[in-house]
Amino acid sequence: MLASAAVNILFASETEKAEFWIPLLEKALPQDRFVTTTDQPIDIALIATPPAGTLGKLKGVKLIQSLWMGVEKLLADPGLPKGVPIARLLDPGMIAAMSESVLSHVLDWHRHHYRYRAQQAERQWRRRKQYLASDRTVGILGMGVLGTDAAKKLLALGFNVAGFSRRPKSMPGVQCFTDLAAMLRITDALVCLLPLTNETRGILNGRNLGLLKKHACVVNLARGGHLVVSDLIRELDSGHLAHAYLDVFDQEPLAPSEALWTHPGITITPHSAALTEPRTAIAKIAENVERVRRGETPHHLVDFASGY
Repeated sequence: MLASAAVNILFASETEKAEFWIPLLEKALPQDRFVTTTDQPIDIALIATPPAGTLGKLKGVKLIQSLWMGVEKLLADPGLPKGVPIARLLDPGMIAAMSESVLSHVLDWHRHHYRYRAQQAERQWRRRKQYLASDRTVGILGMGVLGTDAAKKLLALGFNVAGFSRRPKSMPGVQCFTDLAAMLRITDALVCLLPLTNETRGILNGRNLGLLKKHACVVNLARGGHLVVSDLIRELDSGHLAHAYLDVFDQEPLAPSEALWTHPGITITPHSAALTEPRTAIAKIAENVERVRRGETPHHLVDFASGY
C-alpha cells in the first residue's frame, strides 16, 4: 500500500497526446498528481512508445500501466526495470473497434466487395457467386479477449468460427484448436489477433498459408512480425489466396516505395484497426491505480514467461 493518499503518475508517450489524456485522468483521479517528466519520484507510469531512456529512469515505480494491449516493445526495452509489474490495457472501446475491423474485412471478402471495387475501376459489370455465411469458416488465431469478442460477433452473423490458442479453450459455438494445422485446413478466412512472441513470429508463413482452403483470405490486425511478406505474395500470385487485409507492418509508417501498396491482392490500412479509446480506457486505468493505492494486485498483469 502506498503511504500517501496521493499518487505521482507519469504519462509518457510519443504517440498518445498528453494534452488530451491528462485532463480526463485528472477528472477520474482528482487526488493524484500527473507529470510528464521523471525528475521527481514516480509511483505509477502510464506508458505507450515512451521517449528513449524513460523506462531506465523509473526507480521505485510500483506499476507500469501500458496504454495499449500489446506490450512486446516494452518488454524488449533494455531499460525496463527488473521486478516491476506491467499491466496490459484491456480497453472496451478498443476491443469493440477490433471486432468491427474483423467483421468489415471478412464481409468485404465474403461479399466480394474487393473484387467489385476492382471491377468498378475497369467499368466492368459482373456479378460474383453469392455465398451464405454458413458456407464459410473463419479461423481466428488467438482466443484471448480480442479473439473471443470477434468470434461472438461472427457467430451472430452466421459464420462458422474456429479458434486457435496455445492453451486449450472452450467457447460455445466455436471449434477450438491447439493443433494449428488442423484449424488451417478448414479455414476460409484467417484472422490473426495473436500477441507477438518468439513462438508466434512468422506464423503467417508459406507452409501455414498453404494449408488454408483455396481462395481464402488473410486478415492481419495483430503485428507485422507475424507475417512473412514474400510468402504471402507468392500465395496471392499463385491464386491460392484471394485477398489479404494488412493493418500492421514491421516498419511503420509503410514506406511509399513499398511494393505492398500497389499489389492488387492486398488492402492496406495504417495500423488503425483498433485504437485505444480514452473515453472507455480511463476507467480501467483508474481501477488499477486504486488497486495499487490499496496494496492489491493490479488487473491484467503481463506474464513475462509468455511475453503477454
